[in-house]
Amino acid sequence: MTVLETERLRLRHFGPADAAFILELLNEPSWIAHIGPRDVHDLAAAEAWIEAKLVASYARLGFGFWAVERREDGALLGMCGLIKRDSLPEVDLGYAFVPRAWGVGYAREAAAACLRHGAEVLGMQTILAITGPDNLASQRVLTDIGMCFVETRVLDGETRQTQVYRWASA
Repeated sequence: MTVLETERLRLRHFGPADAAFILELLNEPSWIAHIGPRDVHDLAAAEAWIEAKLVASYARLGFGFWAVERREDGALLGMCGLIKRDSLPEVDLGYAFVPRAWGVGYAREAAAACLRHGAEVLGMQTILAITGPDNLASQRVLTDIGMCFVETRVLDGETRQTQVYRWASA
């Protein structure tokens, strides 16, 4: 199911057919370094992760992390969307892309579209985002789409420092 489209991208629900891509993304060294290991090492585990983490969020909240495809050829590039973590008071924006999709503005385009969708379609007044203090690329994406740095802290259940960003509707 397509959720939204931008000039170059289509964001849609993930499904079981995306297991090979999820397996690749979750085992990408940049994912492990910036997000953390997810113990997904085969297609069956990837399918289970899609169901438990992604599809369950769509059913429970009506939103979640969506597959990001390039419109011109349908190539899967990453994930982007809105989630509700127990460790944050508001919904937050998140994204992750495979290295072959880096450096051409896909994260910025998808993240900006998700902010608009959160505000205009879902009626959200405030949206947060988090990133590691050393993830300068993500920090640039967040500030470029209008999010403001709030603080650095350790989130409940975590051990490492996290930078928190905030966006609020005008």
